[in-house]
Amino acid sequence: MDFTFKRSAQITGLLLLLAAVTQAIYTALYVSEADVPRQLLWGTEGFLFVMLAAFAGSAMVQTDRQHLAWSAITAAAVLNVVQVSIGLTMFGPFFEASGDVEGLAPAAKAVVAFSFMVYNAAKVLLALALIVFGLTGLKAGSRLLGGASALVGIVALLSNTASMAAGRDIFGDLPLAGASGVLATALLALCLLTLPDGDHKEG
Repeated sequence: MDFTFKRSAQITGLLLLLAAVTQAIYTALYVSEADVPRQLLWGTEGFLFVMLAAFAGSAMVQTDRQHLAWSAITAAAVLNVVQVSIGLTMFGPFFEASGDVEGLAPAAKAVVAFSFMVYNAAKVLLALALIVFGLTGLKAGSRLLGGASALVGIVALLSNTASMAAGRDIFGDLPLAGASGVLATALLALCLLTLPDGDHKEG
């Protein structure tokens, strides 16, 4: 199968949309205090992000435009693989150990903080990519999608940067960084799924 730029971009968009859906499902289950199937959801996300890194990287070398956006998506995918891996392999053992040994509680909290630092960094990169595609859309006359993408991208970039710099609890109970990051991911997926022809290299 020949993975052209258009096909790679569309698959990247689909993978981003699926990742946004899994994150929304996890958040909804967590907020409702329901039993969260972390292994299933995070394992699925891990696979999605591995594939995302491959297809976004492929699109990046095939296109003549938006290299910053494509490199940001690729780097975000790699960071998300790291973040999901931390959750799947380290959360359980550290929290189990901290329950038995009180002195290990700070170490468990540090692992969670590290995970969220990586999570916010990945969202900053996706927000940056969204801003690039949003501004490109505005320039091309797409005021609705382009304007919404640029605006949401800026909010997600600033809020996730603030969470990285000042701690993930900077907004208190308001999940601004996470919610805007998921919305940015969904809008970025829409931008890629509706990407016009003509952005690939000739020959």
